[in-house]
Amino acid sequence: MFGMSLPEIVVILVIAVLVLGPDKLPEALVKFAKFFKYFKAQVSSAKSNFEQEVRIAELKADAAKLKSSVTDISSNVRKKLTFEELDELKKSASDFSEELKNSLDFSQTNSDNENSRIPSENSRISSENSQNQVLDKLNSDPLNNEIDEQKAGKNV
Repeated sequence: MFGMSLPEIVVILVIAVLVLGPDKLPEALVKFAKFFKYFKAQVSSAKSNFEQEVRIAELKADAAKLKSSVTDISSNVRKKLTFEELDELKKSASDFSEELKNSLDFSQTNSDNENSRIPSENSRISSENSQNQVLDKLNSDPLNNEIDEQKAGKNV
């Protein structure tokens, strides 16, 4: 106890009996025990408060890390959704242009059979021009080009 051996403790007790006397010694020992118990409780309380504060700080740090990772993940998911939505839009636009081309080809074959060659040739040229305009609009969209470049960078 406190790095003291038995002979040192006996010497302290003998000095305490001589100084306090046999009448006051039991009261002094009770007061010393109560003080020691109080001191031990205060040290234990301070230690638990310190450990609790450390845990709170660790939890705050973990919460901040989780918040930043959730924010990053949500932004990445939103970007992927945006890319997927744009891919769907591009696909639907290309499907529309194919349907338009097929319907124009169909109408051209019908008009070739019904009308003379020259008017149907003019309608075919105008339909090709409109198809080319639609495809040019799709290809000239800077957002689509940027997305295609980003995808190409990811695939490399």
